[in-house]
Amino acid sequence: MPVSVVILTFNSEATIAATLASAATVSDDIHVVDSGSTDRTLELVRAAGATLVQHPFESYGAQRNWAIDTLALKHGWQLHLDADERLSDALVAEITALAATNFAGPAVGYFIPRLVHFLGAPIRHGGMYPIYHMRLFQTGRGRCEARRYDQHFLVDGPTAQLTQPMIDDIRMSLSEWTVRHNRWSDAEADESRLGTDPGALVKADAKGNPVEQKRALRSRYNAAPKFWRALGLFLYRYIIRGGFRDGVPGLIFFVLQTFWFRFLVDAKLWERENAGG
Repeated sequence: MPVSVVILTFNSEATIAATLASAATVSDDIHVVDSGSTDRTLELVRAAGATLVQHPFESYGAQRNWAIDTLALKHGWQLHLDADERLSDALVAEITALAATNFAGPAVGYFIPRLVHFLGAPIRHGGMYPIYHMRLFQTGRGRCEARRYDQHFLVDGPTAQLTQPMIDDIRMSLSEWTVRHNRWSDAEADESRLGTDPGALVKADAKGNPVEQKRALRSRYNAAPKFWRALGLFLYRYIIRGGFRDGVPGLIFFVLQTFWFRFLVDAKLWERENAGG
């Protein structure tokens, strides 16, 4: 099929085999960009027959754009995945049907819904599904934002939406999950202090595509009072949007993701604003 796949990895041995197997169902041209793995990731990539390159990590946006600019992709369309993301069988069928028409139609990029699996369970409520991401686009038409956190791809032409999900299968321990979110909270706090992020390419538009709508909601969140907005977001997602229906994994996810992480960002933002005070 006329699709090349690009996957970013770092110490991803728990998920990369499933991701590669999934990618192989839609492509014969799979490229892995690794940023210094020390576990079995490289061994698993080589065993799967994917093309492996290594490149020092600066940020997700920089890594993705380096891949777009540098890799010798075989096909005219490219699909970008993280090492813990795989295609559902229904999404494979949807992409296969598109590829069979050689992507006939005006769209140069497709938004794909993402379904998070956390602690072994799908998180379907609380506004977490579907959340759309631009991941499949025509070569030469897509770019990733240079933001340090919450970066998105965008394309320079018409877009469309696929209906079936990719699975974001979070297999890392809670210890590792909190370590990474602690690091991302620094990036979020630093970018928030800038007010307008020069790396942001996706505009906020409540009537635009799914990512533009999400960015508009984010602008409204950013305008709310610090600390209280984290509590409000948790109550909205867990109570009003039904996150409680996802059981114990949902409780842990929404407390950590929509309250603890967002509160930590606000705390670090307050710390930066009051440094030396």
